[in-house]
Amino acid sequence: MSTFISKLPDTGTSIFTVMSALASEHNAVNLGQGFPDFPMNQELIGLVEKAMKAGFNQYAPMQGYTPLRNILSEKIASLYSTAVDPDSQITITPGGTYAIYTALTTILRPGDEVIIFEPAYDSYIPNVVANGATPVLVNLQFPEYKIDWDEVEKKITSKTKMIMLNTPHNPTGAIISDNDIQRLRKIVSNTGIYILSDEVYEHLIFDNSKHCSILRYPDLLERSFVCFSFGKVYHCTGWKLGYIVSSPLLMKEFRKLHQFNCFSCHTPSQVALAQFLENTEAYTSLGTFLQKKRDYFINLMSSTRFDLLDSKGSYFICARYERISDESDKDFAVRITKEYGVATIPVSAFYRSGTDNKVIRFCFAKKEETLEQAIERLNKIN
Repeated sequence: MSTFISKLPDTGTSIFTVMSALASEHNAVNLGQGFPDFPMNQELIGLVEKAMKAGFNQYAPMQGYTPLRNILSEKIASLYSTAVDPDSQITITPGGTYAIYTALTTILRPGDEVIIFEPAYDSYIPNVVANGATPVLVNLQFPEYKIDWDEVEKKITSKTKMIMLNTPHNPTGAIISDNDIQRLRKIVSNTGIYILSDEVYEHLIFDNSKHCSILRYPDLLERSFVCFSFGKVYHCTGWKLGYIVSSPLLMKEFRKLHQFNCFSCHTPSQVALAQFLENTEAYTSLGTFLQKKRDYFINLMSSTRFDLLDSKGSYFICARYERISDESDKDFAVRITKEYGVATIPVSAFYRSGTDNKVIRFCFAKKEETLEQAIERLNKIN
């Protein structure tokens, strides 16, 4: 047998897997991985059971359960004043990460370049590399984690095929602004550059900020794939269910891959969500719900020696620990998991080069008692 050549030779075990295993081993409070530890909506669970009992247990259409796509189209029109055709522009997917990978595979060919902002969600670079393309990395400006569009313009070449956005941003909680959109428009105008916008934390926006979804801008949507997650929004990450929105032309190409890769997603969940989404308050209130958790966590953390950075959205908030230690962020994260029983994520793990600004990421999408237990332990760190 010939020597096997890996498509991802530089990729090891995800930091989330490593830190969660360490948390389990040391019985630590896990504020690392982005999942809630509180129950999801019981009404939604009941609707899934109802759908199963009603016989919705066979394949849904490849593009997704029609009533679900219809209600998503209505939601987009209501929130973003954009008309999106449910038949030709929306596809239900097994999670947001799947949507991202399939969108990249739809567009990329060997030799293409993709602009990726770091720190970046850990699937982006491997997804690009697996498709034979080259990640072109642009650091977000620390500590606000803003996009340096002048740097982006310098990195654009004839090989640039796509720019990847993530708002609200994982791991930092930063969001993009109208000014970012205007710079993006200028850069992609009259080019063949596509956009992938990861918006899985769409509703988790704080402080009355505006979510600058690509769905707001029809001219940009024409060249974009916009990815969403029901799991992140409705606290059911184990469902692995999401959706993607694009132009009819791009969606047609996306579905050519999707039909042979997944074909169909979990039918009872789709039927339940179609009904659950009729209650608009269930998603419009999510930002307020998570902001209360963020603010509660911030208040608790004021008794520690951590210095929190700003978070305008998502499940996450980052913190400096320079008043505690000069260790690398990975060593520090491992040590406090083992010695103090609180698991976090070192932000250097979100940089290909391991850039270490001495910052760790906390997930605050937890029960109050979980957060209280974590801060009790963090107060003991020396």
